Amino acid sequence: MPLTDTASTLAPPRARPAPNVLMVYPEFDGNSFWAMKSAMPLMGKRSLMPPLGLLTVAALLPDDWRIRLIDNNIDPVADADIAAADLVMISGMMPQRASMLDMIERAHRLGRPIAVGGPDVMSSPELYDDAEYVVTGEGESVVSTLVEAWHSGEARARIDAEKFTADVTTSPVPRFDLIRADDYMQMAVQYSRGCPFTCEFCDIIELFGRRPRTKTSAQMLAELDRIYALGHRGSVNFVDDNLIGNKKAVKAFLPDLIAWQRARKYPFDFYTEASLNLSDDPELMTMMARAGFMSVFIGIESPDPDLLEAMRKKQNMRRDIVESIDKVYAHGIQVIAGFIVGFDGEKEGTGDTVADLIDSTAIPVSICGLLFALPGTQLSRRLEAEGRLHDLHHSHWVEQKMADQCSQGLNFDTDRPRVDVLRDYRTVIARSYTPENFHRRVRSLIDRMGFEHIKVDLRRHKHWSHQARMMMRVCWALGVRAPRGKRQFWGTLRHAMKNGNPHAFEPFFMSLIPYAHLEPFSHEVLRVIDERIANVDAEDRRPAPARMPAPQLEAAAI
Repeated sequence: MPLTDTASTLAPPRARPAPNVLMVYPEFDGNSFWAMKSAMPLMGKRSLMPPLGLLTVAALLPDDWRIRLIDNNIDPVADADIAAADLVMISGMMPQRASMLDMIERAHRLGRPIAVGGPDVMSSPELYDDAEYVVTGEGESVVSTLVEAWHSGEARARIDAEKFTADVTTSPVPRFDLIRADDYMQMAVQYSRGCPFTCEFCDIIELFGRRPRTKTSAQMLAELDRIYALGHRGSVNFVDDNLIGNKKAVKAFLPDLIAWQRARKYPFDFYTEASLNLSDDPELMTMMARAGFMSVFIGIESPDPDLLEAMRKKQNMRRDIVESIDKVYAHGIQVIAGFIVGFDGEKEGTGDTVADLIDSTAIPVSICGLLFALPGTQLSRRLEAEGRLHDLHHSHWVEQKMADQCSQGLNFDTDRPRVDVLRDYRTVIARSYTPENFHRRVRSLIDRMGFEHIKVDLRRHKHWSHQARMMMRVCWALGVRAPRGKRQFWGTLRHAMKNGNPHAFEPFFMSLIPYAHLEPFSHEVLRVIDERIANVDAEDRRPAPARMPAPQLEAAAI
C-alpha cells in the first residue's frame, strides 16, 4: 500500500537513529548534449549546474540527518562512500537512468538501502522497484513521509503524493553549502513549477500541472543571498520550465529582483526558459533585461504551422517566428532554441526547412532532437492506443546507455518511412554545426542584439581575472588548436570588436563556449544517425511493439 503524506499529531517512534545519508547526483553520459564536457575546461569549471533538486530535498530533511552529496558528473563515487552511509538517496531524469540503475545495484551489493526519486522515477516508477524507498511526488509533499518511514523502521516503502498540490511557498533555501560552487558554470534557482500550455509531447504538464505555482519574492531573494554569500559571481539559471507561465506573478517579482541586483552592482546574469509569446510583451522583456536576464531557451519545435497545431503548440502559431525572435534580441536577450524532427504529418524536406529557420533566426545554439514519446504524455497515450508505441522500458536509453534524443528517439512507428525521418534529422545536424554556418549566425546575432536595456556590466560583476583567462582559453582552443573553424573564429571575433559595444562580447563568448562541445558532438551524432540509417531495415523488422498500460504519473519530485 502506498504511504500518504499526512501529518501526525504524535512524533513517530524512532526505531532507527538519524542516518548518515549519501546523496548521489547520477551521471549524464559524456556524449550527451547536456554534458558539455569539452566546454567546461574553457570556463575553468567541471560541470554545468548543481543538482538543485537534491539540494532542496536536503534542506527538507531533519537537521540531525548527516548529509554528504557527491555529484557523479564531477567526482566518482567509491564503494567506501556507499559503505559509509546508512542510506543512499538519488534523483535524476531519463538521460541519467542508466547511472541511477547502476547506483541501485551498487548500493545493494554493498548492503545499503537506497531511496530514489525525481522525474524519471515519477514517470516510470516500476523501473525502480528494486529500491527500498520509491518516492513519487514533489519534495515538499513527500520528504516528511520518507523520514517517518525511516524512523519507524520500514524496510520498504512506496511513497506517493497527490499531484500538483505541493505548496512551493513552503520550500526552504536549498543546501548550497553541500556543493563547491566553483565547480559549476552556473548556479541554479527555481521560481515556479508548471506550464499553462498543452503541448502533446511534453511531460511537464503531467508532472507539474498546468497552473504555475510560484515562490514569493522573499524566498527567491533569500536563495540569491545564499548564493551571493558563497562567493559566486556570474551565471544563475532560473530552471523553471516556463518562467512566464504566470506573467502576473513574474511581473510582480521582477522589480524586487531588479532592486536586489542594483543594490549589489549586478553580481549575477540570469538564464531561463520561456515560451515564444514572451515576444508579445515588450514591458516584460524590458523588465527581464533590466533584471539581468541575458539568455532564454525557447521551444520552437517546427516552422510548420500545421505541425504546431497538431502537436498543440498553439502559442507558436499565428506569428512570424523570425520576427518574434528578433523582438527578443532587440531587448538584449539571447535566444537558445529547441527543435524536434519526427512528428506525424511532417513533409518531405523538413530537414532543410528546420535548418533554414535556424539560420534565419540567427540562433547560434539550437537543440534539435528526434521525437521521443515520453512516458505518461498525451503523445505516448495516443501512440499506445494506436498500437505504434515501442516498449519505453527496454529502449536504447537503458540497453545502450544512450544519453539523449539527439542520438536516440523515434521510439514508435513513424507515419512516414523511418529512413526519411532520419535523413531529414541528419540534414539539420549537418547544416547547423558547420563552422561556416555557426559563425555566420553568431555574427548576425551580434548585429541584431539591442544593448540599451542591459544593465549588467560584464567587466564589473564577474571576476575580471577569471574572465580574462576564460577568453584566452577560448581563443586558444577555437582559434589555434581546433581542427576546424579557426579562420571563422577570428573573423567572428573581429566582427564583435567592430561592434564597439563591450556587451557584444557576451553573446560572442557565451555562444562560442558551448560550440567547443557541440561541434565535435555533432560529428558523433552524425555517426550514430548514419549507423541507424544503414540499419533502418533491421529497426523496422523489430517485433511488434509491446502493448503496455500508460504509466501512473504522480507529481514530480524536485
